[in-house]
Amino acid sequence: MVCLTSLATNHPPMPPRMNPERARFVLLKIDEILAWEKRRETERDTRFVELGRYLCEVRAGQYWRIERLKSFDEFLERRFPDSRRKAYYLMSIHEHLPPQVKKELRQLGWSKGLELAKLARGQNGQEFNCAMWLHKAKELSREELQREVERELTGEYSEAYEFVYFKLYKSQIPVVDRAIETAALMLGSEKSRGYCLEMICADFLAGANLDGSDPELLFKTQLHYFKFLNSEQQARFMAAVGDTAA
Repeated sequence: MVCLTSLATNHPPMPPRMNPERARFVLLKIDEILAWEKRRETERDTRFVELGRYLCEVRAGQYWRIERLKSFDEFLERRFPDSRRKAYYLMSIHEHLPPQVKKELRQLGWSKGLELAKLARGQNGQEFNCAMWLHKAKELSREELQREVERELTGEYSEAYEFVYFKLYKSQIPVVDRAIETAALMLGSEKSRGYCLEMICADFLAGANLDGSDPELLFKTQLHYFKFLNSEQQARFMAAVGDTAA
């Protein structure tokens, strides 16, 4: 009976019929757009809408087969060696935004386009108010637009954030990953990696200032830790502090 439930098959689905001439044209256009990386950032980003459209066509038509690649991911690894995430972002913009919005996005940039695509995708079938959100995208900074979209989707504002990039040597990565994983076990697996890293840094700062060199920083660090305690532990902590002060 177990074998009857097997999903294995000797007849996998046939790949879509491919027009080699069209496939070569699309791949050439993708390489042409990516070659603009040596130019100014603003100039290159004016073509992100076009790039997203071509990438979606490559995935749907499996054009990567013409280069004898095994998968679409392998195709992206070659074209986007630094980060495949941006490729998927551009595809999301093409898939979820209507044509009238895409025309305007050339002046706004792909990062704002991504926020609008996130909103259009997350409105559960409600009509996307193109005019209103295009106006907001033009008037607001990327961070402000990000917060407005978050509020629209969740009903509340989230704390402003930004991405921070720095270089790690390969020998350092296991140490950093292990530290973040250990912090996640202590704080809760639902916590983000950024939050875990903040707590690791807070712990370091607390230890570095035990000698009283920066009492204000030590105070803020300990106050931050206090939030992790449950109500019973917080009460015990306050009682212990009261006894010490007395």
